Amino acid sequence: MSAQLETTSTPYLPALIGLRRRWDEHVLAWLIAAITLVPLAVVLASLLQPQADIWGHLAEFVLPKLLVNTIWLVLGVALGTLLLGVSLAWLTAIYDFPGRKHFTWALALPLAMPAYVLAFVQIGLYDFTGPLQTVIRELGFSSHWVPPIRSRGGVILTLTLALYPYVYLLARNAFQTQGRRALEAAASLGFSRRQGFWRVALPMARPWLVGGVTLALMECLADFGTVATFNYDTFTTAIYKAWFSLFNLTAASQLASLLVLVVLVLALVEQHVRGDKRYTAAGRLAQARPEPLAGWRGLLASSACLAVLALAFLIPFAQLLWWVKSVAVDQLDWRYLGFIGRSLMLSAGAALVVVVLALGLTYAVRRRNGLASRLVARLATIGYAVPGTVLAVGVFIPIAWLDNRLIELVHALGWGEPTQLIKGTLAVMLLAYIARFLAVAFEPTQSAMQRITASQEEVAASMGLSRHAVLRRIHLPMLRGGLFTAALMVFVDVMKEMPITLMTRPFGWDTLSVRVFEMTSEGQWEMAALPAVAIILAGLIPVVVLALHMEKQA
Repeated sequence: MSAQLETTSTPYLPALIGLRRRWDEHVLAWLIAAITLVPLAVVLASLLQPQADIWGHLAEFVLPKLLVNTIWLVLGVALGTLLLGVSLAWLTAIYDFPGRKHFTWALALPLAMPAYVLAFVQIGLYDFTGPLQTVIRELGFSSHWVPPIRSRGGVILTLTLALYPYVYLLARNAFQTQGRRALEAAASLGFSRRQGFWRVALPMARPWLVGGVTLALMECLADFGTVATFNYDTFTTAIYKAWFSLFNLTAASQLASLLVLVVLVLALVEQHVRGDKRYTAAGRLAQARPEPLAGWRGLLASSACLAVLALAFLIPFAQLLWWVKSVAVDQLDWRYLGFIGRSLMLSAGAALVVVVLALGLTYAVRRRNGLASRLVARLATIGYAVPGTVLAVGVFIPIAWLDNRLIELVHALGWGEPTQLIKGTLAVMLLAYIARFLAVAFEPTQSAMQRITASQEEVAASMGLSRHAVLRRIHLPMLRGGLFTAALMVFVDVMKEMPITLMTRPFGWDTLSVRVFEMTSEGQWEMAALPAVAIILAGLIPVVVLALHMEKQA
């Protein structure tokens, strides 16, 4: 009887083992996704417990101004990045003019300069006491005609110059893959070149344009340092003030919940605009030669690209270097070793943890491919579209609750009287970084994983290798490039990140970005230049690599 039971149950063992493995991978994916979903759920849960006094105060004194400022900012940045990104992408993709080969990658350099750095440089350059207006007055002219940089227009201009590369890179890729063919098709229909651009090439590039503008707007809504430097109140600054100025975490969570809803609406609008349409190119388009622009047309194209690059990167970076030259001798001391060391340690640690989790999520999705796994991956990586101030609030609230329960337990056991155990530690920052930047590491890791064919895994399994052995001997070596790219991108993003670091750092744990914020808050632009240059230099290499990689793929 025992032998019969053993014989009949044996065929079910592989199925049970396979079920357990799929269950383990499913749990792993959901645990990783929970790092992002729990903070968002905590923030959105505040909507279910509205407090009349807080909402009354917000509705009367806070929300009207925030909504007006945010709407103007979103509209201005959307229009500005679309105009600059599309025009520069069309020029460099379709036409040939002096300096084009250099401009194709150089126009992406503003991505290396954080928007909050560009913000204080713009104020230092173009304010009443800045070099531009000072030179105008020294020449005997009035500087009143110079538009004020400390204005809504100044904020929109700064964010547009900082964020247009998102649209530029995607639009250029679109025009390179189908732009010339679109013009040929338009010409065959009797359209002029201008009509072909507006009626054929531009509509065909709509998915890329929507994606680029959406990325720019997500960054715009998440921005804290730029609007704080200009003293332009938006949801991110209001969340920070509610927490650290009014010491009202409940009000901060209420404002954060509204910002999450705005971000989700923006994501839904993007999906609706994209629809189910597919735009593909026929033929070998990459070999199409750009049309030469000779004479004054070529000079005008070069001048336009140079003007944008100068305003967005060259002039601000030169000004930073000038300020560094004047303060480096006095400022370079042991404190900066601490700023740099903490920034590097935080960025490297976050990159390592985020890449490991991204690898785990990618592996779980790979092993259990289907609608459910793709949904988990989408939920786990949605944090990149959520502002850092929101994630800081969402992470801090459950950590504070857990910390209080642990403190009560310690008191009950008589092990001491601590005031905090988890709050104010690097663990809080790390959790917020994971939720914010998991998508940054997941995308290149997943792209690299897709290059590994199922047949390679089957051959390894047929040789008797276990799952862990396949991961160690097959996956990891072939994923090395994608994991390195993911780690580099997370490293740079954490170096530039400001609101999460500012709101969740341990006491006295200042980094380069925190140093920039403190100096710019006091209007000391020269003092902020030194940490700003260090951040920019850290971001230059991956930006250039990204631009050249996209150029090679096109």
